[in-house]
Amino acid sequence: MTPDQLSGALSAALASAVADGALALPADAVPTSVHVERPRQREHGDWATNVALQLAKKAGTTPRALAEELARRLEAADGVKSVEVAGPGFLNITLAAGAAGELARTVVTAGAAYGRGDALAGQVHNLEYISANPTGPLHIGHTRWAALGDALVRIMRAAGAQVTAEYYINDAGAQMDRFGGSILARARGTEVPEGGYRGEYVKELAAQVLEARPDLLELPEEEALAVAREEGYRLQLAEIRQVLESFGVHFDVWFSERTLHESGAVEQAVARLREQGHVFDHEGAVWLRTTDFTDDKDRVMIRANGEPTYFAADAAYYLSKKDRGFPGKIYLLGADHHGYINRLKAIAACAGDDPETNIEVLIGQLVNVGGAKLSKRAGNIIELRDLVEWIGKDAVRYSLSRYPADTPLELQGEDMLKQTNDNPVFYVQYAHSRTCAVDRNAADRGVARTRPDGTEAFDPSLLTHETESVLLGRLTEFPRIVGQAAELREPHRVARYLEALAGDYHKWYAECRVLPYPDEEVTDLHGTRLWLNDAVRQVLANGLDLLGVSAPERM
Repeated sequence: MTPDQLSGALSAALASAVADGALALPADAVPTSVHVERPRQREHGDWATNVALQLAKKAGTTPRALAEELARRLEAADGVKSVEVAGPGFLNITLAAGAAGELARTVVTAGAAYGRGDALAGQVHNLEYISANPTGPLHIGHTRWAALGDALVRIMRAAGAQVTAEYYINDAGAQMDRFGGSILARARGTEVPEGGYRGEYVKELAAQVLEARPDLLELPEEEALAVAREEGYRLQLAEIRQVLESFGVHFDVWFSERTLHESGAVEQAVARLREQGHVFDHEGAVWLRTTDFTDDKDRVMIRANGEPTYFAADAAYYLSKKDRGFPGKIYLLGADHHGYINRLKAIAACAGDDPETNIEVLIGQLVNVGGAKLSKRAGNIIELRDLVEWIGKDAVRYSLSRYPADTPLELQGEDMLKQTNDNPVFYVQYAHSRTCAVDRNAADRGVARTRPDGTEAFDPSLLTHETESVLLGRLTEFPRIVGQAAELREPHRVARYLEALAGDYHKWYAECRVLPYPDEEVTDLHGTRLWLNDAVRQVLANGLDLLGVSAPERM
């Protein structure tokens, strides 16, 4: 019996009590689903609910009296072993072994779909993250959002949302000219201009630009600068794409800031916001009155010299997302972007959206990896690609995903490389590989999920060991964990769940044999435990996939 099925049984018990007059509860007050949760103490049963405390006043009775009425009716439901009324009116519910064990078959049958749900069904979001300038390699600061952003996309989709992953390419503005000037200087063998970009990667780009355009040094200054800028931009963006793909991060949309300027979208955004009554002119400049919406000061959109500001591009970009059909707009920004929260929400309000529902701004804190060396190419940063080459994609992604985004993080590189139970990613991946080893050994010993006659060797009533009850209870929680992680935008909940599941599995493995002893006959108990083993394998694989981490069959 799943939590949803138990919830339905509780709703049915309430409805029947109302129908036969045992409860004076308005029909429209009977909930279509009743919240159930795992008790903190295992001896209190499999599930608990406080629904009696919630409805007693409407029913004109005491919580305990209502709980006792519900308990009497629920005990007659299929799959329920016992119901205990505790305290002022809590219900502690114990399932029959067969009903609890049935979950193993449910998980295996559902396969990769187990854990997916509809918590966010109907929601449409644009999730923008990383969005680093295409003027240098991705570094450790971008790595955290690469791991968390991609995991969040996967988790929200698993919860039923439509999510478009988007990378905003900051390819307009003075930084691009400085970038081109830096490449051109290196191509000429001269020093980078003040305020330009340094590091070996600029020399590498200069060499590649010269290879593509041997005539670069013969061109007039303005044309040479444009060629260096555009060729360098093309090469650097290609590297960013390649590094992210190797990290398992895929974007549905790569949105160029230039298109906002070239298409007239910035000017159109100013005009649209003026029509909304939020734009005003002052001292020759064009302003957006964001102070009407909690911003600390009004923002300039068009300078007195006629040049648009970055803020104007931000406004045009927001309107672009709105026009492209995204009611939900999620921004994942770095630790130094706290000041952007109010101004982005002000843009949403000025555009006629609800800043409390149509826009979310998540801020990620800094991350540091001890033992990592600064990149020789980039000079003063740790590159994402170097980090992955040193520690590995799985260890980096998992380690960054298992902490809340707003937590400053210091990781030790050597710890992430350890193949011990103290290393969380190894601990979880090893649990998955152990389930696969059990499968291989079971096949060699004649244990299968089906009998020789083709019928299922599955009797859920045989799963009575305490460790099996705990393991089944943990498997039951996975869909709820995925839904919570999606709703709260917290991928770390999935990682911590997987660690708990791995711990439960290792304890079960030590206590309950799937394989018979050499001279022992193969029975349905072995086959049933193989179903449970495979259910754990499936959930571990599903959870790791949500984090973008592999589930190895051998380690």
